[in-house]
Amino acid sequence: MLNNLRDTLKPTLEKIGKGFATTGLSPNFWTAVGLGVAFLSAIVYGLGIEFGLIIGGILLLVSGFFDMVDGQVARITGKISQKGSYLDSMFDKIAETAIFLGILVGGYAEPYLVLLAITLSLLVSYARAKSDAINVKLQGVGIGERAERLLVIAIIGIIGFMEIAVIIVVIITAITLIQRMIVTAKNISD
Repeated sequence: MLNNLRDTLKPTLEKIGKGFATTGLSPNFWTAVGLGVAFLSAIVYGLGIEFGLIIGGILLLVSGFFDMVDGQVARITGKISQKGSYLDSMFDKIAETAIFLGILVGGYAEPYLVLLAITLSLLVSYARAKSDAINVKLQGVGIGERAERLLVIAIIGIIGFMEIAVIIVVIITAITLIQRMIVTAKNISD
């Protein structure tokens, strides 16, 4: 869903990309920064410290910001590459898994809910990858893409309701998985 807003936000995103491109640092550097900040968020969640939900949520939002920066820098500098796309996608999955592990270790939600959330999240990503492989494009299909999932975790977690956030992630990822399977099945030409 949020991916569908990119056209509306394009001028602002380009300004941000230009600003970060002036540093001369590669898009892959910014991808790694996003992963590093996601790991910090996961560690904070996992430690279960006082204000951990607030600090972890803020770090998660910062990580998401850098996840947007890397793509913008790649577009602005003309350094879009398959290697960068691959690293970005893999780092996204590693970061998301780490975040859920932190939530699990920190005891913020029932273990079965966290397992269900991460499993469905990875299945949503797999559905897109598999569909892309057969030339069915799914970007923007579904109400629970990665950006939405992490925003739910960060924002609802910050206000102190992490288990509810995880339940919402389970629901929106299940819906998204079904949506993606239906769209792909309708677009497969046998």
